[in-house]
Amino acid sequence: MKLSTDHIDDFVRRALAEDLGTVGDLTSNGVIPEDARLSASMIARETMVVAGLPAALAVFKSLDPTCEVSISHDDGARIEPGEEIATVEGRARALLTAERTALNILQHLSGIATLTRRYVDELSGTGVVLLDTRKTIPGLRHLQKYATAVGGGQNHRMGLFDGVLIKDNHIAVAGGVSNAVKAAQAAGLKDIQVECDTLDQVREALGAGAERLLLDNMSLDQLREAVGIVDGRVKLEASGGVTLDTIRGIAETGVDYISVGRLTQSAPAIDIGLDYTEL
Repeated sequence: MKLSTDHIDDFVRRALAEDLGTVGDLTSNGVIPEDARLSASMIARETMVVAGLPAALAVFKSLDPTCEVSISHDDGARIEPGEEIATVEGRARALLTAERTALNILQHLSGIATLTRRYVDELSGTGVVLLDTRKTIPGLRHLQKYATAVGGGQNHRMGLFDGVLIKDNHIAVAGGVSNAVKAAQAAGLKDIQVECDTLDQVREALGAGAERLLLDNMSLDQLREAVGIVDGRVKLEASGGVTLDTIRGIAETGVDYISVGRLTQSAPAIDIGLDYTEL
């Protein structure tokens, strides 16, 4: 997954409009001489996986198109505290105005990528694929899902428009698993996935022709039994309350995928500084 120019431009436009309002940066414009220049380095202050650098640098470039940037580590690199990520040099007013917005997105997306890499590392050797979810901040989904991919995860459906997942409330309104699956099939939908809370629902969804099952909040014993019931006929995804402490055990039950909402919902921001350097 890549960050498109359109997604970056849209993010930068919205983010700067939110910060600058109609009058701009009162502090920088009032304190910094118009002809002053600034050189600064982005420095990691904790172990991290870099993600979002193209978007962060685009913030600086949008306010000073002539600024010069030098990248020391690309997205996906795992780096240690004190290592330089990138440097930027240009008009001081513009760069100081851009600083917080640029760092915010880099810290947030790097936090997602860093946490994702930790989950991926826990799955090493199991063959199980880590998935993200739709639990994203509205307006930032593409960027957040990009960060999980940078961290080594795989993107689940991007939105409601590109995948079918029959969840518990769909089942309740439709009058049961079989009714929901049959309705989806009658609508011409393909690759139908059904969320199952019980082993009886696993059997019913399988019998109705579901092509993938999401095993929601099941115990390890239930997951192992579901794997036995399905016997390789469809792919199985485990989800619900997955943590770094529990993901390995879940993977070892024999499921194919594990989806983790906290990758995008709860990842802490990474501490990154923008340190002034002499010109």
